Amino acid sequence: GYFKDDNIAANGLPTVQLVAEALNTSPNYLSGLLKNITGLNTQQHIHNKLIDIAKEKLSTTDLSVSEIAYELGFEHPQSFNKLFKAKTSLSPLAFRESFS
Repeated sequence: GYFKDDNIAANGLPTVQLVAEALNTSPNYLSGLLKNITGLNTQQHIHNKLIDIAKEKLSTTDLSVSEIAYELGFEHPQSFNKLFKAKTSLSPLAFRESFS
């Protein structure tokens, strides 16, 4: 799937459009369907998946926060830090430090 490391690093952050195309449906239909079923739209699901991957990398690797951000397709580590903190209430470094 798209969320394999090499795909994300090569293609950048996954978009709603890309996910919808992979599922042969329209972005609006997909987001509406997901929102009805889960309460979250497609973009929120993408962000949650990226944060799950980031949490795993932060807790199991010695990669820097910037390296993880780039691997996940973020052009700017600051954007990754902002999203991570919004989703977890912790900075990526604070999250990592909670494991040591």
